[in-house]
Amino acid sequence: MPSAEPSVPTPTLTMEERKAKMDALRQKRAASHKANRASLVEESAKAQVSARDAARLEKQRKLAETLRTKADAEERGEPDAVERAKNWEWTIEENDYWEKKKARKARRADFEFHDDAHAARRRYKKDLDLIKPDLAAYNRQKELAMGLAPGSLTAFNPTASSSQMVPTAAEQRLAAENLYRDANTLIYGDSKPTEDAIDRVVGKINRDIDKKGRFSRKRPNEEEGDITYINEHNRVFNKKIARYYDKYTAEIRASFERGTAL
Repeated sequence: MPSAEPSVPTPTLTMEERKAKMDALRQKRAASHKANRASLVEESAKAQVSARDAARLEKQRKLAETLRTKADAEERGEPDAVERAKNWEWTIEENDYWEKKKARKARRADFEFHDDAHAARRRYKKDLDLIKPDLAAYNRQKELAMGLAPGSLTAFNPTASSSQMVPTAAEQRLAAENLYRDANTLIYGDSKPTEDAIDRVVGKINRDIDKKGRFSRKRPNEEEGDITYINEHNRVFNKKIARYYDKYTAEIRASFERGTAL
C-alpha cells in the first residue's frame, strides 16, 4: 500500500493580520453594496423615464388619431362622426347614468335665491348625496324578519353563536314588527344611532361650519368705509379727487352727516 503523504501544516495568522483581512472584507462588502445600490437607482430611473416617455407617446398617438378622424369626417361632410364614434364606446347603463347626471346638474343650475323653502330643498337634495345607508345591517335585519338562513342576503359569519344563527319564532316576530312598522305598531323611539353615524353627523356639521366661514370671508375694500363708487374706474377717480379736495370738503360732509347743513 502507498504510504500516506505527510500533512502540510497551515500557517497561523497573527491578530493584526486577521484584523487587516477582516477590514479588507468589510471594505469589499461596502463597495459591492454601494455598486449594487447605484445600479438599482440607475435602472429605476431608466424605468421611470421609459414609462413617462411611453405615456407621452401614447397621449400624442391618441391626439393624432383624434385629429385625423376629425379631419376625415370634415372632408366627408360629417362633422358629428367623431362624437358618434365616442358614443359607441358607452354602454346603455353608462349612457343612462350620464343622462341622469346631466339632468340633475341642469336642475341644480339655478343658483338664484327664490325663497327659504326652495333654498332648504336644494340643501336637502345636496345632503342626500352624502348619505351612505348601512345596507349590511338592513339585510341582516331583513333576514331575521323573513326567517331566512344566515348569509342569504349578507355574507355568512361562521363565528356567530348558535342563538344568533338560528332565531326563535319570537325573535323573528319581533324583528318583523320592527322592520315593517305601520300605524298600529306600538314600538317607537327605540332607534339608537351607531358611533359611526354620530361621527358622520358631527363631521358634516363641522364641514358646513368651515364652508360658511370661508364663504363669509372679508371682501376687498371693506376697510375703506362707505362705498362711494359704482365701478373700479369710478373708485380710482374718487380717490384722486379725495386726495386734493378732502381737506376742503371735510367740514361740509360732516355737516351733511349731522344734518346741520343748510
